[in-house]
Amino acid sequence: MKKIILTGGGSAGHVTPNLALVPRLKELGYNIQYIGTENGIERKIIEDQKIEYHIISSGKLRRYFDIKNFTDPFKVLKGILQAILIIRKEKPNIVFSKGGFVSVPVVIAAHINKVPVIAHESDITPGLANRLSAPYCTKICATFPESLKNIKGNNSVLTGTPIRKELLDGSRIIGRRMCGFDNEKPVLLIIGGSLGSTFINNTVRNSLNELLKNYNIVHICGKGNLDRSLKERKGYVQFDYINEELPHIMNAADIVISRAGANVIFELLALKKPNLLIPLSKKSSRGDQILNAASFEKSGYSMVLQEDELTSQVLLDRIFKLYSSRNEYINNMEASPVQDAVGKIINLIEKYSI
Repeated sequence: MKKIILTGGGSAGHVTPNLALVPRLKELGYNIQYIGTENGIERKIIEDQKIEYHIISSGKLRRYFDIKNFTDPFKVLKGILQAILIIRKEKPNIVFSKGGFVSVPVVIAAHINKVPVIAHESDITPGLANRLSAPYCTKICATFPESLKNIKGNNSVLTGTPIRKELLDGSRIIGRRMCGFDNEKPVLLIIGGSLGSTFINNTVRNSLNELLKNYNIVHICGKGNLDRSLKERKGYVQFDYINEELPHIMNAADIVISRAGANVIFELLALKKPNLLIPLSKKSSRGDQILNAASFEKSGYSMVLQEDELTSQVLLDRIFKLYSSRNEYINNMEASPVQDAVGKIINLIEKYSI
């Protein structure tokens, strides 16, 4: 039986693409294990999947000054030694890394043990962890066409980002029923990210009277951001966070407003959902969402609105325009060359497994 070790952590975005590969890996008979940190978000997600989980030490990789920058390198070194011993004991055929600070010790340890590594980069410009890991990787899977020129060497390949199969199996009928929508108005889904966006939430709620004339609205507003005063508002349903219901909710949507993280926009592409992207500004990020959104806008998959341009009236105008031209966006997404990322990545794993 072939064995694969998955790694990646620090955020759900560095873990969930790994889960998209798990069903296919199981079909192929792989023994699947995971290396992560003791308290990282990846631990609960992976252990809930009944996947064997190994713990290593890892320091956070920072671009800014912090006193921990003087101590965390020693945590990374400790993590490399721990990962070397785990890989030496488990003898995997291959390692798959989704990035995040925990992945660096694992990738280096795999290289030392002469185990091939396939890595995946979600954003157009590689994150710090993947930049450090790149020299030790056999292949790096790129999500965007623009990513290829930003990955040094010739070991990159365009795959897109892997999408969980269950997301594609959702039911529009079940989604509408879950929300209590009993009319034929189109469904507008708003996704503000796992933490939500106060600015987007407030702008949407300030626009509710106009929006509800034409749309049923599902608002995923982030933990702690529910507005109890709107609980009984007909046609408006809010969630702080959804998991198992998400495939049905996303399939019920006719158009979507979303942040521009790589995972969510590729989910929208896979589901062929016309969307308005409001990327995180450079004030609160390294600007990767702005680049992601620009790529999707250029390809004709998305309409883009910058956060500093967002007002209630601008939002209403863009939503009207998006819905009116929805078929054009759907046609562009159907013609996308970036499809079946799971299949492409699995083929690379099979090709390079020792």
